[in-house]
Amino acid sequence: MDENTIYEAKELKKDWWARRIMDPRLVILSRGPQLYSTKRIVEEAEKAGWAVRVLDPLLLAPMFGDNEKGGLQHRGWPIECEAIIPRIGYSITKQGTEKVRQFEGMGVIVMNSSDGITRSRDKLIAGQMMSVGGIPVPITAQVVSWEDTNRAIARVGGTPCVVKSTEGTHGSGVFLAHTEQHARQLVYQMLERGMKPLVQEYIKESHGKDIRALVVGGKVVACMRRRANGNEFRSNFHLGGSVEKVEIDPGYEKIAVKAARILGLEIAGVDLLESERGALVLEVNSSPGLEGIEKASESNVAGAIAERLNDLLKVSEQNKNNLSVGNKGTYSFKNNSLSES
Repeated sequence: MDENTIYEAKELKKDWWARRIMDPRLVILSRGPQLYSTKRIVEEAEKAGWAVRVLDPLLLAPMFGDNEKGGLQHRGWPIECEAIIPRIGYSITKQGTEKVRQFEGMGVIVMNSSDGITRSRDKLIAGQMMSVGGIPVPITAQVVSWEDTNRAIARVGGTPCVVKSTEGTHGSGVFLAHTEQHARQLVYQMLERGMKPLVQEYIKESHGKDIRALVVGGKVVACMRRRANGNEFRSNFHLGGSVEKVEIDPGYEKIAVKAARILGLEIAGVDLLESERGALVLEVNSSPGLEGIEKASESNVAGAIAERLNDLLKVSEQNKNNLSVGNKGTYSFKNNSLSES
């Protein structure tokens, strides 16, 4: 790279970091700037008045210590921004959430916390939290040794049953066992690989289909029904399934919103099974794809994310103003109202 190219790159970075005078700055943490979801969020955030950069989370270097809030740098340049949207892929959950946690310490707006992302990626933790929080979920039992297998299968109602790993995305590591022998075989194979599999109730009436509700800022902004391809029982869009527009009743919406709130997610794709006893939350995705649901529902999900981002910015700036006024000894912020000090 010649000196002119290096100089031009530095000037571009200086220009972006300096844009706080005019526009708030948004960093999208993504390894796929060309992906539909990332491009749509960039597009709508820019329309909403944000200066946007997409950065690979693996190229960010945290800095901390000496009683400072710390920071991060990207290729030698310190990162300054007002908000981030993490689009952390499953394969880099640990590395990605380390960077998100650093942004949290800096006090910037974070749409989906490091804890929220971590919880959503572990099916055991997410299921436990939702169950304790009163969210209906399929009956589930973990197996940690081969002796647990028969009781786990019986606990979920026998076969057919679902056997799955505690981690995975796009339907990977999820199997339908039609017989007890097949279920035991799947469990033993996972145990041999050091995994602690889950045995889960099979919802016959929801075979090959589910509902994805997209929650943003405590509201369901779009829904779609996903249908599996052929004899496949997993309805994931990435496995070749089809999607269609669907309207859900307020009860389903309430469950989806509550599930996202319990896990601590501003943006969440909540997958619901339609069972004879009502909606059951199968899992919650902290980095949901937007292509299928925007096209199926004809909803501007990325626009809803940008709108929520602006709402959070207003709250953040109001809090900073209140804190600034309080520090001057004239007013303090108490009980959501200004009072003399």
